[in-house]
Amino acid sequence: MTLLELDREVVDPVDQPDDDGRPAPQRQRKVGGLTMEEKAEYAIAFAAGIHLVVLLRLLLDWDDLLGSSVLGLIVFVLTHFLIVRERSSAEVAVDKSVTAVMWTVGLIVVAVLAWMVVFVAIKGFPRLRWSFIVEDLSTVGPLDPGGGAFHAIIGTAQQVGISTVCVIPIAIMTAVYLHEVRGRMATVVRFVVDALAGLPSIVAGLVVITIFPGFAGYKASMALIVLAIPIVTRGAEEVLRTVPDSLREASLALGAPQWRVVLRVVLPTAQAGLVTVGLLAVARMVGETAPVLLTAGGTNITNKNPLDGQQSSLSLYIYELIRQPNEATVERAWSGAFLLLLIVLVIFVAARVALARSERRLGRR
Repeated sequence: MTLLELDREVVDPVDQPDDDGRPAPQRQRKVGGLTMEEKAEYAIAFAAGIHLVVLLRLLLDWDDLLGSSVLGLIVFVLTHFLIVRERSSAEVAVDKSVTAVMWTVGLIVVAVLAWMVVFVAIKGFPRLRWSFIVEDLSTVGPLDPGGGAFHAIIGTAQQVGISTVCVIPIAIMTAVYLHEVRGRMATVVRFVVDALAGLPSIVAGLVVITIFPGFAGYKASMALIVLAIPIVTRGAEEVLRTVPDSLREASLALGAPQWRVVLRVVLPTAQAGLVTVGLLAVARMVGETAPVLLTAGGTNITNKNPLDGQQSSLSLYIYELIRQPNEATVERAWSGAFLLLLIVLVIFVAARVALARSERRLGRR
């Protein structure tokens, strides 16, 4: 049987009779799809949930859309469970009902994410012009049109850039120590990394501003470093675990020392995965607001020196402007949010491409 035939309907032959001597009915299933009976089950259960929501809104004048939707989902799951149980068994009904719940939750998450992206795009795209990228707020007032986020873009680039340069080598070397070297302090180091991974971002800013008073861009980078090192370390350790042990054993069998095996075999094999982890950490740092607010301070003018004076960032720019009651200021905040969203989306797409490259390199695709 070819692979194309496996994707078609598979009908079991009527060979084995039932206990009473009658031939067993044909059982029809589809590999990778739903049968007509399964589609009918889902359709009936979905109709039952929708009808309940409509009745609640018409008869009881229930205006709570979220509450009625949750109740409709519960009715959908229960109706589907009862239908499947009557047609087959309770075990099959539980399995299909759980599958339906998982698919429903997944679709809800995707729908909410799509709605957020579209909403931010509608709000921010009309004012996103080239002047918005190359101008700051030093020459415009709260009620004046124009102005942009150039100072915030510069601040974000410098703060995240400094953090990335410091985080990537430290985190990767820590991951190598934890997974490849496995020294005596590996347990303690892993405990510290796990503890720092759950550290609230505002606490990192408080620690930095307590030790180094005053505002500056590099202090925001220090707070971001504290937040990003455990993220990259844990991710890099998981990536190193995906490298087959056969590569290490073959290299060691040829007489190569461990440091050369790590440098020439393990890290090049996991290169794309490590890049993915680094890009995800960069996306996390780009969107941080609380530590930047406490350490960089924020400003409306362009400060290209991260070592002296207050700096802004895109997340801080949005936070400060969205609270203003002026329409022009709020529009600038939405444009900044859309620009930040585009940057994060580009980073995540790059991370997915790097991950796909890593999987192809390891022979998984």
